[in-house]
Amino acid sequence: MKITAVIPIRKGSQRVKDKNLRPFGDTNLMELKMSSLLKVPELDSIIVNTNSDDAISIVNKYYTGGVNDKVSLHRREEYYASSDCSGSEFFRHLGEVTDTDVFVYTPCTSPFIKPETISQCIRVFLDGGNFDCVSTVSYIKEFLWLNGSPVNYDPLNAPNSQNLPDILALNFGATVIGREDLIKNSNIIGKHPNFVLTDEIESIDIDTPLDFYVAEQLYKKLFIKNKNILD
Repeated sequence: MKITAVIPIRKGSQRVKDKNLRPFGDTNLMELKMSSLLKVPELDSIIVNTNSDDAISIVNKYYTGGVNDKVSLHRREEYYASSDCSGSEFFRHLGEVTDTDVFVYTPCTSPFIKPETISQCIRVFLDGGNFDCVSTVSYIKEFLWLNGSPVNYDPLNAPNSQNLPDILALNFGATVIGREDLIKNSNIIGKHPNFVLTDEIESIDIDTPLDFYVAEQLYKKLFIKNKNILD
C-alpha cells in the first residue's frame, strides 16, 4: 500500500503574498514542511503539487534528481490554481493526479504539525475502524453567533468560557484519506471522519498577514533557538 504526502503550493497566494516561499525565520514554509515530512517514516513519497516556477526550482535543486528518491513534483494546471476552481474541484483533481493508495494532505500553512503527529494520523488510518479519514482538529472555546442567534450557548444562562461545548474545528494540519474516497467525495474530509486533537501550537494555520507574523515570531522564539522541538 503506497502512502503519499502532497504539499499544495499555489503561485501568487492572495491574502498573504507568496506565503509559502517568502522568508520565514531562517527558512520558508515550503522547506520547513519538506524537512518535517522527510522525518515521517510511514511515507513512501512526497509530492509538491504546484504551478510556481520558484517552488519547482527549489525542489529540483535540493530534493529531486537522486538527492532524495521520496520527493517528486507535479506541475499544476493553471485552472486548478485559480479562483475559478472550487475547493471540491481542487480536491478531486489532487486525487486524480496522485498515484497512491493513501493520500496525506499536508499544506505548508500548518508549519508546526510535528512528524510524530502525521505518523499518528497515518497509523490510526491504517489500523482501520468505522471511519474513512483521519484529520487533525482543535477545540473552539468561543461564544459563537450565526445569523443573529447564539450557536453554542444560552445568553440567559451563559457559562464560563471553559464550560462551553467542546466544538471541534478542522485545522487541516494533516489529513489522511484513501485516494478513491478523495476522488469520489471531491473532498479531503470523508463522510465518516476520525479526529486527532492537536495543541494550540500545532493547530496554528496561516491564513492572514497577522497569522504569518505571529507564526514567524513563535518559530523564531521556540524553534530556531531549540530546533529539536520539531524533531
